[in-house]
Amino acid sequence: MKVFITGASSGIGEALAYEYAKRYQNEGVLIGLAARRSEYLQLLQQTLETCYNIKCAIYPLDVRDSVALATAANDFIQKFGTPNIVIGSAGVSSGTLTENAEDTNAFQAVMDINVTGLVNTFQPFINAMRLAAKRGDTAQLVGIASVAGIRGLPGAGAYSASKAAAIAYLESLRVEMLHHNIAVTTIAPGYIRTPMTDINTYKMPFLMDADVAAYKFVNAIERKKRFVVIPWQMGWVAKLMRLIPPVLWDFLAKNAPHKPRIHVQ
Repeated sequence: MKVFITGASSGIGEALAYEYAKRYQNEGVLIGLAARRSEYLQLLQQTLETCYNIKCAIYPLDVRDSVALATAANDFIQKFGTPNIVIGSAGVSSGTLTENAEDTNAFQAVMDINVTGLVNTFQPFINAMRLAAKRGDTAQLVGIASVAGIRGLPGAGAYSASKAAAIAYLESLRVEMLHHNIAVTTIAPGYIRTPMTDINTYKMPFLMDADVAAYKFVNAIERKKRFVVIPWQMGWVAKLMRLIPPVLWDFLAKNAPHKPRIHVQ
């Protein structure tokens, strides 16, 4: 089993790395870890290799840098072979208001990381995974979206838009990859306890710890789910959100709490 994960230095990406290390430690799993913060990647690599006796390769990079990701993908494939699973987990969130000119850069950064970052993550692996799939190997692309992409949330225009775009992109990709026998899984989490949600000052229903979420994510990946909302309670909320007519949604959402605005680089 070979897995490549972006956003691996914290949050969901880190939790997924731990889950794969624990689950497949006796089967020689090899994990590629990519994220911006090299010091966190080094610490994670050391911990996983020491505690679970597995092999990790680290790639300090920004998912907005397509050249860096292509270089990392080529290095991983050359050294270890084609990954069975590539997980695009890198993501950022920030409260944004269109009326504030200073939030324009945050809009751009959130879209670039959460949407274009997925494209940059998957693109350099697809040709190799297509050949691997022809040989009968498992080949799967996984994108982390969000329930926030189901309907637009006030004060979170950038994040909601990015996750809605991610959901639509991953659906397009899933249909495209059918011709190559490459599975595509979209995971739309609700509230997961990570540094991204730690800054929220409002109540977060069905909040789930990252390690519990990662366990459920990997189960869904193994079942090659096409689209899944986790936890299941948020799945019902997502279905209800889709059915609410716009006039009622506006009434319900207009006074919803806003996510704190943070500086996004």
